Amino acid sequence: MPRNFNLNLAGLKWKDPQVAMRAVLGVLLLANLVAAVIAFKPFGGSADDLRRERNSLQQQLAQLQKTVADTRKQVEKVKIARAEGDEFLAKYFADRRVVTSTIQGELVDIAKQAGVIYQPTTWTPEPIEGSDTLAMMTINAGCQGTYAALSKFVNLVDRSPRFLILESMVAAPQQAGQTLNVTVKIDTFIKEASAGSGEMGGPAAPVAMPEAGPGGGL
Repeated sequence: MPRNFNLNLAGLKWKDPQVAMRAVLGVLLLANLVAAVIAFKPFGGSADDLRRERNSLQQQLAQLQKTVADTRKQVEKVKIARAEGDEFLAKYFADRRVVTSTIQGELVDIAKQAGVIYQPTTWTPEPIEGSDTLAMMTINAGCQGTYAALSKFVNLVDRSPRFLILESMVAAPQQAGQTLNVTVKIDTFIKEASAGSGEMGGPAAPVAMPEAGPGGGL
């Protein structure tokens, strides 16, 4: 066989372009096969290579499991925050459709308890930037009473569960007696219907409330 092989090689016409091209292609094919064997290791790597690959995969798996656990915790926190936020809004933010009756009734009751005369009130809604469903309502009211009665009125407003914020007070003494005339500015927050619901097409004008009688009665 070797002799015949040598004879066959010797008998090849190397100067023939086709023979030369086939020889070059054979060499390139052999080189590609060697490179593929080195790169992909089809017959498997050594024990150390397999051990390192296993450790690397285990580390990746641990990282992915940690990421999944952290994501689940974040989802739970978001759910809790959303539930607490909804509970806060339901408890402290009055609905726009009933705000004048609920807040007005609260202030009238506070005035009665404090012994203060509750005067006419205006309500001015102001939108909250970045929200289509929440707004702040500014209440301008006048009160008459003694210093002790007005102090009690302020204390009761501060303790009200309706989330009333006493922004400012301007007091002016009357010419006779110990009664004071006080103008108060109170802020509260309301829930409005979204623009797409057909309600609340735009900011409403200030609302004038009917005059209250002595002791806060309407």
